[in-house]
Amino acid sequence: MSIPRLARTALILASATAVALSAAACGGTGTSGGGQTVTVYSADGMGDWYKTEFAKFKEQTGIAVNVVEAGSGEVVNRVDKEQSNPQADLVVTLPPFIQKAAASGLLQASGIDTGMVADTDRDPNGKYVALADNYLSFIANPSVDTGRITWDDLLKPEYAGKIQYSTPGQAGDGTAVLILLQQLLGKPAALDYLGKLQANNVGPSSSTGKLQAKVDKGELLVANGDVQMNLAEIKDKGSKFTLFFPATADGKRSTVALPYMMGLAKGAPHRDSAAKLMSFLLTADVQRTLGPDAMAVPVRKDLKDAPAATGGLSPAAYLKDVTVVNPDWNAVLADLDGDVAAYQKVTGS
Repeated sequence: MSIPRLARTALILASATAVALSAAACGGTGTSGGGQTVTVYSADGMGDWYKTEFAKFKEQTGIAVNVVEAGSGEVVNRVDKEQSNPQADLVVTLPPFIQKAAASGLLQASGIDTGMVADTDRDPNGKYVALADNYLSFIANPSVDTGRITWDDLLKPEYAGKIQYSTPGQAGDGTAVLILLQQLLGKPAALDYLGKLQANNVGPSSSTGKLQAKVDKGELLVANGDVQMNLAEIKDKGSKFTLFFPATADGKRSTVALPYMMGLAKGAPHRDSAAKLMSFLLTADVQRTLGPDAMAVPVRKDLKDAPAATGGLSPAAYLKDVTVVNPDWNAVLADLDGDVAAYQKVTGS
């Protein structure tokens, strides 16, 4: 968190191998919605945090939660394909894919109170609202000196076959790479740059998350990611890669805001329970856990200064002296098909 921070792992079939985070062993003490299971289609990166918080939700309400994780674009595509037989109750993805879902009629107004969230973090029609703030990042194998690495450095021959970034138009984080370069260089120069970078790029990837292990093992030297997902990987799995933000020729580093956004799916089989889950995720108690447990930033206006993770893993620490770009996502969406087509043409992908 879908600039958009959207994909990541291969789409998991809900009926067979969906990651069941209902935490049945915890047992439910509530009766409201008892026996129901809410299905969440989510861009990957928040799985461990979901497991803990959804177990609390079940304990309080009796409502279990199943999660299907995929790339930001894949999540929306699946909801679209299932319109005749809706399976998802709640959709969580990155911009501009949440805007795409709303524009395509795949979301409905939730009716929940979102007044604790800034106007810029919610749809005026009530169809989506931010869940957690997040930002585009890059990661490098420990063998790479990222202290002064620039965008132009990534074009050097020593990176041939050692760079990979998730595909714009499919992954939220990959789309964010394209959008950030457009913001920094303008559209023609951004395409020119990505055309040159293709000489070093391993190839397309619909998943950003799976690139982390490749960088950690040294199969790749550099990949894209997002701050929340990458810091969570370091915290939870001990990954040794380094987060960085490539600089322009003048030494300035920039990133794109990529919040995780959530919306109630049109035709949700368990609409009321899904709306209850959305309200739960926006409570102060749950939002306070985003920093220390998920390496993300709360979206509640009253918690913007809430404690973050310890051990140097605070998103704010990594974003120091980094300019954050906040695109007009609706404008990005309006041009997205054309921009992706131009990207595919120049890269041959």
